[in-house]
Amino acid sequence: MQANSFVLSDWMTPRLRQIELALQDWIDSEAPAGLGQAMRYAVLDGGKRLRPLLVLAAAEAVGLQDEAPGAAALRAACAIELIHAYSLVHDDMPCMDNDVLRRGKPTVHVQFGEAQALLAGDGLQALAFELMTPQDGSVSPPVQAALVGLLSRAAGYKGMAGGQAIDLASVGLALTEDQLRHMHRLKTGALLLCSVQMGVVAAGQAQTAAMLALSRFGEVLGLAFQVVDDILDVTSDSAVLGKTAGKDVASDKPTYVALMGLAQAQAYAQTLRSQALTALDESGLSAAQTQSLRALADMVIHRDN
Repeated sequence: MQANSFVLSDWMTPRLRQIELALQDWIDSEAPAGLGQAMRYAVLDGGKRLRPLLVLAAAEAVGLQDEAPGAAALRAACAIELIHAYSLVHDDMPCMDNDVLRRGKPTVHVQFGEAQALLAGDGLQALAFELMTPQDGSVSPPVQAALVGLLSRAAGYKGMAGGQAIDLASVGLALTEDQLRHMHRLKTGALLLCSVQMGVVAAGQAQTAAMLALSRFGEVLGLAFQVVDDILDVTSDSAVLGKTAGKDVASDKPTYVALMGLAQAQAYAQTLRSQALTALDESGLSAAQTQSLRALADMVIHRDN
């Protein structure tokens, strides 16, 4: 397939099916006392699956050309989606963002109660690392260790959890652009960057020049995602977003729209898109190798939810 004939939906459809089937298989509905049902509710039948798609796209870009992803890539893709889902379950709880709508349906704590939601998030987080450390020989120990290291740092205080802590501590404050950028590179950007890096590692290309360029791509894309999120919070509605629109404004949270204004935030998103594509141009990979990453970047910028 030539780069100029690439159709993202054609690429995404079989990969989304692989991801969904794997998630359905790996999230055990028989976990004790209804916990499995809450975990499945939090993950299945919703979400863009951007992070797992980035894992697979990056793996394919640097070497995995088979439409059926390798064991390491598929497990990494599902693991990062579980971490993302766990973070949403916890973020939506009354002690944090106190939201009642996620992915177009009631949040987990609304549906199952706060205690079960807390446990569901805990279970999803632990399962993510279990997936990346199979004992059947399908993923080599060095790759397992590298994937676990990347995801644990991206999800912990140096990444997503640290960013959420800054976010909660910043309500009602006027952050500078540098402070806002730092918060979002941790809270949102760290997992998107990690998605790309995990794909490269899963393909066995961790020590290549492409890793550096694709890491730059992932870092910029992560920031772009949050800028667009801030824009959609004020330009879209809850039915389209699948979550409560206007929540950031109502909660007096610092956002790019509040800092820059809507028009400038929209322009900044386009600037970040250009920077992400430039990183791909400088990766040493061909246009055909990076076409899915390019298309996913455009999806991030032009999405409506």
